Amino acid sequence: MATRKRLSPEESRLAALEAARILLIETGPQSVTLKAVAGRIGRTHANLLHHFGSAAGLQKELAGHLAKAVCSTIADAVRASRAGLGHPREVVDLAFDAFDKEGAGALASWMILTGNEDALTPIVETIHVLVDEIAPEEAAHSGNATQVHEETLALVLMAMGDALIGSALARSLGLPETAARDRAERMLVRSLETTTL
Repeated sequence: MATRKRLSPEESRLAALEAARILLIETGPQSVTLKAVAGRIGRTHANLLHHFGSAAGLQKELAGHLAKAVCSTIADAVRASRAGLGHPREVVDLAFDAFDKEGAGALASWMILTGNEDALTPIVETIHVLVDEIAPEEAAHSGNATQVHEETLALVLMAMGDALIGSALARSLGLPETAARDRAERMLVRSLETTTL
């Protein structure tokens, strides 16, 4: 009989969040339950209840976990782009993939529909921290710190909308599936051109 490895509370939390992330991607937000996650990591429902309090608590933690990972990567891509070492399309693809392929759009929608709107707070706060971190650098380039706030708002709204109905709407309008990403890229390229003039 195999014995389970004893995990620290933090290791157990992280294992649960990673299992929840995989469930989210594979089968959607409705499958991110304490029971399903516990089954994935070989723990008990009670163990996860201790860490997260409820399925809503798990979803809120998952939203924060996703947001932190994605925002950290986006911050690096933004800096690389501003330094001429990357391209705005990388920033766009990271944001759009977070809401689409990584499931953040579906998770946010699910939380809103199930009345768990305060679970969006970690996403919004993490994005806010990222923008506040980048804005002073932007102000040094352009003298306009609010520009990055406006671009972030537009980019996140475009990525969220694209994750939810982008493919169907683009097909309906006779546009390529990448139309929203292409538009977001043009927005960031124009911004870079404006700040370097």
